[in-house]
Amino acid sequence: MKKIGILGSTGSIGTQTLEIVRKEKDLQVVSLAANSNVELMEAQIREFLPKTAALWEEVAAADLRERVRDLPVRIVSGMDGLLEVATEQEMNTLVTGIVGMIGIRPTIAAIEAGKHIALANKETLVTAGHIIMPFAREMKVSILPVDSEHSAIFQALHGEKRSQVEKILLTASGGPFRGKTREELADMTAEEALKHPNWNMGPKVTIDSASLCNKGLEVMEAKWLFDVDFSQIEVVVHPQSILHSAVQFADGAIVGQMGVPDMKLPIQYALFYPDRRPMKGDRVDLCKLGSLTFEKPDTETFRGLALAYEAGKRGGSMPTVFNAANERAVALFLQKKIQFLQIPELIQAAMESHSYVESPTVEEILAVEAQTHEFIRRMFGE
Repeated sequence: MKKIGILGSTGSIGTQTLEIVRKEKDLQVVSLAANSNVELMEAQIREFLPKTAALWEEVAAADLRERVRDLPVRIVSGMDGLLEVATEQEMNTLVTGIVGMIGIRPTIAAIEAGKHIALANKETLVTAGHIIMPFAREMKVSILPVDSEHSAIFQALHGEKRSQVEKILLTASGGPFRGKTREELADMTAEEALKHPNWNMGPKVTIDSASLCNKGLEVMEAKWLFDVDFSQIEVVVHPQSILHSAVQFADGAIVGQMGVPDMKLPIQYALFYPDRRPMKGDRVDLCKLGSLTFEKPDTETFRGLALAYEAGKRGGSMPTVFNAANERAVALFLQKKIQFLQIPELIQAAMESHSYVESPTVEEILAVEAQTHEFIRRMFGE
């Protein structure tokens, strides 16, 4: 019996993980954490009977505590609550489906407690990869990627020598705005940006996909996951989202992973690696599909990707600035306070104003995040 915990259980990754738990009888949920969705968390507790559950907001946690007082579950809140969920004694594997840098401390705590990580919280490695990857190796803990692209790369590397990797081909759908000009993007609304053609994701990640900032975050994450240089990571726009990513080796061979766009596949693969469990659902019919197309990303129009490469190559605290500025910019866009093209403008302004830290500690990373949020708040007089 594999016992798991889930950070972000009411979000897209969390709910799809629980769909897999319903199907696989040798998975047991022992801890859950979410932000403030009391009703859905109550339903999850009643169905999966975890030992510990956390809601970020104490008011919401108090409400939940009253609702499930008939059950033997411990309800906690805040960062202390997330840390409890991440280190639940009986848990083997922690699924980090939470969005944002809030995932850093629970992930480190889980590694310290010897828990394996099914990683969907890309911000953790983007901002603290220099801390987390060496620590995971020291603790002999596996970090298995849940993002479809990084899972595809992980699968392509299975049984191969890392020293023989020439290039990682990181695919991108191009999002809902692929092919549009800057003039066309000027008046695009949040509602239009949320209409992703292929993937079902939460609002923040969907906006990031539209701006290509999500692909920039994945580039930085890939650097740490697969120990490659940024010059070895090439983003390729692939509108069909069938080839989820690939690896080119020293002899020129390209090995990739294909499948329908379904996040449950990489989640299930991470939970049961190296086994492949049967999964119901559609299959790729190559003859019916007919063709796959690939193109270079337009980094002049979608400047977020170019800024991500710049932040990643600079390293240190700069990826944190990129991530934090993008986070605030996306929130402002969803609130209809800025236009779509202002997202990369705010990121660039934050990066240019930042006082660089070469090898930040967790405390310094979180301080840089707060400083970046404050910088953008001052820009808009919030």
